[in-house]
Amino acid sequence: MNCLKGRLFLLAGFAILVACNQQPEAKIKPVQQANTAGVKQPVNAGNPYEAVDVSPLDMSYYPVHYPLQKMSGGTKERPVMRVIYSRPHLQGRSLFGTVLKYDHPWRMGANEATELDIFKPVYLNNKKTGPGRYILYSIPHEKSWTLVLNNNLDTWGLNQDSTQDLMRVEVPSTDDNPPIEYFTMVFKQTDTGADLLIAWGTTLVKLPFVIK
Repeated sequence: MNCLKGRLFLLAGFAILVACNQQPEAKIKPVQQANTAGVKQPVNAGNPYEAVDVSPLDMSYYPVHYPLQKMSGGTKERPVMRVIYSRPHLQGRSLFGTVLKYDHPWRMGANEATELDIFKPVYLNNKKTGPGRYILYSIPHEKSWTLVLNNNLDTWGLNQDSTQDLMRVEVPSTDDNPPIEYFTMVFKQTDTGADLLIAWGTTLVKLPFVIK
């Protein structure tokens, strides 16, 4: 009996000791968020290597989906062209007056200057354009766009150096097309070659390439 009382006494003492050593839980203060209203944030700002940009990089080939054709053995030829660009989106904004301005140069995308790579000779505006890397930018007008091939490679797209322009082509634009949220450029085959379709909002522009 005395032995049992001794064990109970020891257990009670141990419980009191543990209770005394426990600290009250610290209150976690909420983290104050910065006021970022109206500021575009990267999709993955917590990436420790590089934040994911809100305007994803993309490329379009002619022939269309050329890498898939090559991978499946459907072609062994080199591609004719490709365009490499970043794709901004409207996010509720109107295209003209908010994002673009008539008669002002635009980089045709976001971030780095948009690049047009030509691997085989093509004809643009009845002029032969040989293989090479080119910058592509535009000057939107109310009923047409001026599309510019430029030689100022590997640059940020906002500041165009017109002294390095190689060719300017004016093409009509339409504004009664299905609305497009993300700026899009894609090649579409034609009877004489391929058009580079340029679409954003309800605006559509076609840059015609002739392939002989």
